[in-house]
Amino acid sequence: MLPGRARTAVIAAAACAFATGVWAALDPSRSGIALLLAAGALVVAGAAWLETGPGSAKEIAVIATLGGVAAAGRVLFAAVPGVQPVTVIAVAAGVALGLRAGIGVGAIAAFASNFFLGQGIWTPWQMLAWGACGAAGAAFAPLVTRRLAFAVLCAVLGFGFSAFMDIWMWLSFYPHTWQALAAQLARGLPFDVAHAAGNAMLALAAGPELRRVLDRYGRRLRTEVAWA
Repeated sequence: MLPGRARTAVIAAAACAFATGVWAALDPSRSGIALLLAAGALVVAGAAWLETGPGSAKEIAVIATLGGVAAAGRVLFAAVPGVQPVTVIAVAAGVALGLRAGIGVGAIAAFASNFFLGQGIWTPWQMLAWGACGAAGAAFAPLVTRRLAFAVLCAVLGFGFSAFMDIWMWLSFYPHTWQALAAQLARGLPFDVAHAAGNAMLALAAGPELRRVLDRYGRRLRTEVAWA
């Protein structure tokens, strides 16, 4: 169970996200700012949740390190459109270390890398999208023990991440019509394919090895020494 202050922060942030979502639905002309506030509220709720739990100091140190590695990889691959290792590292963290780690790594990687690639109103949505990729890794952990299955999951999540960001742009900046949505999705399709293909290649090359390393570290992280 969450401590009192963290629980209050999560409840308040969730209420804010719900209220701004209703605002966006009732007043589409202001959906951009409403959705930005909703995303910010959800990020605050996630940060409050991430700070809690047993062994949180050690766990947060690991999450911060992996998030930094993923951010550095994203900056390194910035010249190659759509290809970035954040999804693969977030999924591996979720598979090996659990839900909190997967969400934290994805969110931190997006936030940290945007200090080099550009912060903006898209940052909270990237944090949520890559955090969701890490959560998917935790959810599908028993099914992605083999290299090909891991790569397929990362490829699917590449399309999911890109679709999520396309829908955010449609809701925030374009008329809320099916034609505008179709145009937005079609415009981003080449980058979506590149993102999914890049995820698959990186996952096939190094995904299972990364997961095994994190598995071993996770077992040590959860091991407690009892002195007689």
